[in-house]
Amino acid sequence: MKKINKKAIMAISGGVDSSVAAALLKKTGVELTGVFMKLADLPKFRESEKRAKKIAKILKIPFLVLDLRKEFKKRIIDYFLDGYRKGVTPNPCVVCNKEIKFGLLLKKALALDADFIATGHYARKQKIENRKQKIEYKLLKAKDKNKDQSYFLWMLNQEKLRRILFPIGDYTRKDVENLARKFKLPVLRAAKSVEICFIKTTINDFLSKYLKSKPGPVVEQVHYGVNKIIGRHLGLWFYTIGQRKGIGLPGGPYFVLDKNLKKNLLIVTKNEKDLYKKELLAKNVNWISGKMLKLPLKVRVKIRYLHKAATATMVKIQNSKFYILKFDKPQRAITPGQSVVFYRGEELLGGGIIC
Repeated sequence: MKKINKKAIMAISGGVDSSVAAALLKKTGVELTGVFMKLADLPKFRESEKRAKKIAKILKIPFLVLDLRKEFKKRIIDYFLDGYRKGVTPNPCVVCNKEIKFGLLLKKALALDADFIATGHYARKQKIENRKQKIEYKLLKAKDKNKDQSYFLWMLNQEKLRRILFPIGDYTRKDVENLARKFKLPVLRAAKSVEICFIKTTINDFLSKYLKSKPGPVVEQVHYGVNKIIGRHLGLWFYTIGQRKGIGLPGGPYFVLDKNLKKNLLIVTKNEKDLYKKELLAKNVNWISGKMLKLPLKVRVKIRYLHKAATATMVKIQNSKFYILKFDKPQRAITPGQSVVFYRGEELLGGGIIC
């Protein structure tokens, strides 16, 4: 990284990635303050806070704890539960990045007169000068394609990107682990972070605490438009499109094909091919550049974090805010509520919500 004579707030979670990111950033000469975000009353957050404080002490940087539990409950956990109530499968990490890390934390950083905030995300940004001699920023995939987290950052915009640093974006995970040893950071044995940080055991256990059971019929799609009742479900929010395990039906395997919220029906199929669809509808689309690119547009698309990107053509429905992505090859288990993210080469162009 280049020398930076600026002031930055570093989000330190107590894990390997953010700890090494902090160490790398300090080496650039930036005036660094470490911040731990307290998001929930769970043992793992208390343990993480202790590690983060220890890392800050080793790096000899100021350390702050930002208590965001109320805001996190309102903006992320309630959003998560509301999505399941509506029968969709939300992605809380995407919204957390927008609302918490690059929302409330950025606001705090600016209040402390910081120039940047930094995180341990595996992603990169590129500063460019356009034809009108204006500075723009591109959001790029990380060097380590197996750890790339750009998928979770599609809600960012130019104003926020200008203020963000990704110190480990040009490193592989192996590089980061080696750097942790080099910097003598005691984080290599720390538990790896899970995708949904506020869930202690399983998603269904978590949902059971907040959402009442609402049993209804399970129907098998015999052929398109014709269904037969074959069992009962516990509540539509306990199931997601493409799910095979945990449906509790004899004579399977069955796959969750769809959910009819109005009639409280869980629709399943024995034919896995039924899960493959050639197009999807997206809403709330955000373009990282701040402006929609010329359509129709050929893009590489991910419909979930671990999905292998597929080629699709993107078009916009006239006089609406909705976009259609038409895949060259049908994709399995396109799930409403999840994020659809589109790329051109290494560049993340933007994303939206599958509806």
